[in-house]
Amino acid sequence: MGTPTTTPPLQENPLLLSNPLVSPLEQEVLDEYTRLLSNVNKLSDKLSSLAGSPSTLTLDGLRLLERKTATVCTLLKASVYSIVLQQQIWNESEQGQTGENNHENGNENENLEESGYTL
Repeated sequence: MGTPTTTPPLQENPLLLSNPLVSPLEQEVLDEYTRLLSNVNKLSDKLSSLAGSPSTLTLDGLRLLERKTATVCTLLKASVYSIVLQQQIWNESEQGQTGENNHENGNENENLEESGYTL
């Protein structure tokens, strides 16, 4: 298992930068392809490195990543549950206040009706 090969850094093509026949959109597409090539080369280097290392190290790293991911997932679920529960409490509180206001208004209407006045 030899050392992983590294790809040379990408350089922009000076002919394309100064070429008036390349539209800005075409230049953006070419730049994206350049970034994609760079990312694929980095991935290739990383895969070469992983292939050269013992599989136990890779498995240990994946187990650690799985535990961290499970922890984040649990915390996210707890946060969402807390937000939903808090929203329900607020909604019930608002409904209770609205009900009290309606009940108070109802008592006022009853008192007026008893005295002979109506709204």
